[in-house]
Amino acid sequence: MNGGGTNGGNGRGPNGRTTSQELKRLRQRAIRQLIASRPIGSQRELVDALTAQGFDVTQATVSRDIAELGLLKAPRADGPVYVSPEDVASRAPTPLPVPPFSRDDRLRRILTDVPVTIGRSGLILVLTGTPGTASVVAQAIDESSLQEQEGTLAGDNTLLVLFADEARLERWLGRFEAIQRSIAEVAAPV
Repeated sequence: MNGGGTNGGNGRGPNGRTTSQELKRLRQRAIRQLIASRPIGSQRELVDALTAQGFDVTQATVSRDIAELGLLKAPRADGPVYVSPEDVASRAPTPLPVPPFSRDDRLRRILTDVPVTIGRSGLILVLTGTPGTASVVAQAIDESSLQEQEGTLAGDNTLLVLFADEARLERWLGRFEAIQRSIAEVAAPV
């Protein structure tokens, strides 16, 4: 991250330090280079690889970068790996049909990498994931087709999903568990 002098469009602030936008751009470039150079199958692997390159990142940051870059998981003999949409398109002999956009795609991608357990207290579901992932899971739920909840509240690894009544909670839980099952079915070897 070289450069000096003034902020002549080089992504550095007035004090000569790299701005957060420039760091994000460099981090996302590093992610694209990593997935192009070797198989990366999980957000944890990506965090470790970026950390080894000197980036200070969390799994939540990497999850946002994956979504912003539009990375996909492609099946490989040794398990699914991240690929860029451009890689998928360039390797396809003919254009692939594009499935209709699903509001649940981001939630599925996140749940693929973040194991979530579900508990319950009254009209509140308690979802527990790995450290630093609750806000990412909460945002994905809020943006998904799951609309029966009154709201979500995220801590570090724990997320509360609030409901107005039992019927809504049960409908939501059934749909959420169906999404989890669909991920497990795709990941399970045939």
